[in-house]
Amino acid sequence: MTDPLLAIEGLSVEFKTPEGTARAVEDLSLDIPAGTTVGLVGESGCGKSVTSLSILGLVPTPPGRIVAGSIRFQGRDLVSAPAERLRRIRGRDIAMIFQEPMTALNPVLPVGRQVAEPLVVHRGLTRREALSEAAGWLERVKIPAAAQRLDSYPHELSGGMRQRVMIAMAMVCRPLLLIADEPTTALDVTIQAQILGLMLELKTQLGMSVLLITHDLGVVAQMAEQVVVMYAGQVVERADARTLFDRPFHPYTRGLLRSVPRMDEGGGDSQSRLYEIRGTVPALTTVIEGCKFADRCRHAFDRCRTRRPPLLTVGGTHAARCWLQSQPEKRRAA
Repeated sequence: MTDPLLAIEGLSVEFKTPEGTARAVEDLSLDIPAGTTVGLVGESGCGKSVTSLSILGLVPTPPGRIVAGSIRFQGRDLVSAPAERLRRIRGRDIAMIFQEPMTALNPVLPVGRQVAEPLVVHRGLTRREALSEAAGWLERVKIPAAAQRLDSYPHELSGGMRQRVMIAMAMVCRPLLLIADEPTTALDVTIQAQILGLMLELKTQLGMSVLLITHDLGVVAQMAEQVVVMYAGQVVERADARTLFDRPFHPYTRGLLRSVPRMDEGGGDSQSRLYEIRGTVPALTTVIEGCKFADRCRHAFDRCRTRRPPLLTVGGTHAARCWLQSQPEKRRAA
């Protein structure tokens, strides 16, 4: 087998806070093969975005720091890489679409200049050449009258257009890996579908890999070949997308899937109630001896509260961080 484009092994990231040490990511491992989309799923605050910032070397230090693990891109470790090498990689080999384009885009610079900047920095184009190519990319991401939009400022564009500018800026250097952090948050469903379709089209054309960070399982089902589910800083389940949606194993994953409205099962009925995962995510500063999901899990038994489960193989490449794998008789009927 060929090595993955990106391989994260045992990554742990901590933040110093007034309440104590917050363990934002704990012992995370995941691989992203070339040409593959991996969906990273979980509630807000589970460590998804911190993982992406770790890949790019953007964890704010202090208060944060990577305390363990490796992140290997094309076989070379990024955690120990010098700052200059990381600057060369960011935007050229690894690019990112941030969650909120209005804060990610510079409000006082025209969007054309912002899309052109990576071409000047990473490919050595002149400003005129870069702006010409930027116009082509704005057209490619389906912004009307693209050449005229080069001089527009972010506040003059709609939310959907700003997100398209972010995509153009990320794609302009044809990166090997695209990190998309909640790329359709705050967009209406019509624009969301257009943005996702655009991302799929560009991925196919350029043959790149994608790390798709989201809490939206519908987006994951549409976009990803592999899925990694996070909870309270840990990976709790990973599998190929078809397996995860057809045969989820971890109680948290099952709860997430049951929380999605289903029109064919009465989910569109105004009188029906969505499934609720009771309780709240534990604070990242809390030290938990057993399973972090135990207090919210209807299947939890004594072992869950005293021993932290490792990722256990469910079958093939399907793994879950759950003691039910070793004691399936403890699982209660739905």
